[in-house]
Amino acid sequence: MSKHFEDARYYLGRAAEHAKEGVKEELEPLQERVSKLVGDEPEEEPEPSRLEKLQEDLKALEERAEGEAREAVQSARERVDAYRKREEKSSE
Repeated sequence: MSKHFEDARYYLGRAAEHAKEGVKEELEPLQERVSKLVGDEPEEEPEPSRLEKLQEDLKALEERAEGEAREAVQSARERVDAYRKREEKSSE
């Protein structure tokens, strides 16, 4: 996969996360008002622990490293193929 696609996928994921957080932040006051009117208090989700956050970060780094490794292998293969073709032409 091209480096550009890998970067685009990463940034699209980040943009989706930020959009989700923005929507949550904008709707939070409305949700609280509705809950007070209805008399139903929303259940709060526990915040992820430091360990969980670290695991998520490590997973993202692992995926990025795998993508970069695939790109490096592909680039090396292309260079070897190009070198072999040059050698074949010069030996003819």
